[in-house]
Amino acid sequence: MYKKLIIIAIVLFTIISCNKKAYDPGATSTVKASNEWWVNMYSGGQALYPSFQKITTYNTAGNTDSIWIDDLGVLWEFKVRAVFNKDSLTFSAPNATNYWPGYPITVNVQSGKIMLNKAKSATGLPTDSIYFKITFSDDTTPGTVYEVKGTGRTLWGADDY
Repeated sequence: MYKKLIIIAIVLFTIISCNKKAYDPGATSTVKASNEWWVNMYSGGQALYPSFQKITTYNTAGNTDSIWIDDLGVLWEFKVRAVFNKDSLTFSAPNATNYWPGYPITVNVQSGKIMLNKAKSATGLPTDSIYFKITFSDDTTPGTVYEVKGTGRTLWGADDY
């Protein structure tokens, strides 16, 4: 009788101790702002590009309250660090250093906002929306405020512009 109880205890202990749980690394503190975006830049209400361009936003290495806004060289060649408020989903970068290689200018980002599920992709799928105003210190018309607005990338090929 005792042998059976000992064997059952060993079997149960073995089964319980072998139960592996997957490690959940969690998400970054800026997960709601991190995405690839299809955007256009506007001046005076007019689009500056014939189609949408891809930019990215992602967390900084510190993973705190900052995001990188990187235009991947397609709008103005800028990469700036912006302060991100994860509660209001807003961001800004006043007098920010441009980290685009070899392009030392100052960039101002204001009125930045991520709007969850407030846009439609090219095929009509719900996706997030991004909006911000931006100025550049090397603009030939100083003080020109551009608007950047667009939709989150869905990663479906049919939604890519």
